[in-house]
Amino acid sequence: MSVLTIALTGGIATGKSIVAEVLRERGCHVESADRVARELLDPGRAAWREVVAHFGKSILNPDRTVDRRRLAAIIFAEDKERRCLNHILHPRVMAQKKRTIRGLERLGRSAIFVSEAALTVEAGFADFFDKLIVTDCPRAVQVARLMARDGIGRAQALRRLRAQLPGEARRRLADYLIDTAGPIEQTRKQAAEVYESLRRDLREKTRRERVREGAGGRLKTSGRRPKGAP
Repeated sequence: MSVLTIALTGGIATGKSIVAEVLRERGCHVESADRVARELLDPGRAAWREVVAHFGKSILNPDRTVDRRRLAAIIFAEDKERRCLNHILHPRVMAQKKRTIRGLERLGRSAIFVSEAALTVEAGFADFFDKLIVTDCPRAVQVARLMARDGIGRAQALRRLRAQLPGEARRRLADYLIDTAGPIEQTRKQAAEVYESLRRDLREKTRRERVREGAGGRLKTSGRRPKGAP
């Protein structure tokens, strides 16, 4: 059976986790890139060794776990350091997502896989997915949320936002755009509506693959289709 692959992305503090929660509640398999990255940085793992070798032991807590705040301060201060960390983590995070998708395919039933990741577009992975959901809100709202969430000043918040693509770059690629500027319930309502659209997308993908299989064509398990394509 088919697995519909979805990228849920958006700038930092634009409400991705709220949308992910709604999709998870409705039965989607949601995988957080941030959670996968944290697991990759467990002490002793290959990614942990590379990160410590590059950034030094000063980023470690006494129990050898990575101090994420200390590491964040470094990577958001220097573009080259952020690129280095991404180079270490992004391919490994994507490899894990592919393993998860293959596991869902082996179960033999239709499913919706959702990758929750802020940097899907920046990492060049958007085209891997069937559909792209983008969360978006005004920059002023992002700044206020980020300051409140992470306990940082305005200058730090703006520095982190500048490290990501402008919202317009993601909006142009979106199959589904969710405006998260309003109350949480409005965001949840939009997410529920998008879920119903994803169910239709899954049925359509299943239909296309059955047609291809019947015609002896090679099945395609993932990858974005141009908008308007049959």
